[in-house]
Amino acid sequence: MSIDIASSKTSSAAPRPIPVDPRVLVLAGTLAISSTGIFIGLADVSPATATFFRCVVALPVLAVLARRELVRRGRPPARSVLMHAIGGLFLGVDFALWSQSISLIGAGISTVVMSVQVVVVPVLAWMILRARVPGQFVLAVPVLFVGIALASGAVSNPHDQSLVLGVGLALGSGVAYGVYIFTAGRDRDGAHSTTGVLVSTVTAGVSGSMVGSIWGAVDLTPGWRAVPWLIALAVVGQVLGWMLIGHALPSLPSEVGATLLLVQPVLTVLLGVLILREKPTVMQFVGCTVVVIAIWGATHRRPVEHSWGSRFSTGRAR
Repeated sequence: MSIDIASSKTSSAAPRPIPVDPRVLVLAGTLAISSTGIFIGLADVSPATATFFRCVVALPVLAVLARRELVRRGRPPARSVLMHAIGGLFLGVDFALWSQSISLIGAGISTVVMSVQVVVVPVLAWMILRARVPGQFVLAVPVLFVGIALASGAVSNPHDQSLVLGVGLALGSGVAYGVYIFTAGRDRDGAHSTTGVLVSTVTAGVSGSMVGSIWGAVDLTPGWRAVPWLIALAVVGQVLGWMLIGHALPSLPSEVGATLLLVQPVLTVLLGVLILREKPTVMQFVGCTVVVIAIWGATHRRPVEHSWGSRFSTGRAR
């Protein structure tokens, strides 16, 4: 039986109106987080170290902003705190797996491969919320995985163990990232977005450091060459990027937010080529293009259609 979320009664803690189009805020946040893979590559530290500094350096700034938010708007609902805490655990797993993947297959390609999160979000909506999935999504998913296979380079180098491992880690990162987007998107308390980012950053730091320790313990003295990039990773990627995204996601259908985040892999591939001197093959560029087209096809719908995204965003299932 399907749950018609559009007909459900909305919670009294509905998101506060955002004066700026939330899609613009998500795109701005995506521009910020698209540089995170580059900062991780330039820092050249272990996944646990990158995740630890990414979260710890961001906490003081987030704590100050969250305190101001609490003074103005009061305490957030317990459900909101819980949703962000759970989502943050998966976000930390994403951080750790993605950091290791970058060291194996590069920032650009690993980011493209983790675009599998666009599949995870609607599947979770279907499994948990009984949301109806449009036919174009079902048709686009096989094309998406073909594109990911081409972009990863695993098709042309199936015996390269480092490459296969890097692709597997990026896929796992994408799944964890998708769970985070789905969980954060279910929180409709837009009045406490900064507090939500603070909570998710705390739990992400814990889970990410634990998972990342598989490839080495946290290095509290990574060296002055790495410190500036780790600070940039925290301030730009964790504070600026996730505050913008965290503020806007509750006002958007989950799959729309995931689609807008598609800008991230495109920019990261370009930045990887320009800054990290990564050299994707022609086939990998073709795969990246196929991924972009497949994701657009999976999530694009005409304005007159309301069977999926609008239901997921306009209320809560009871």
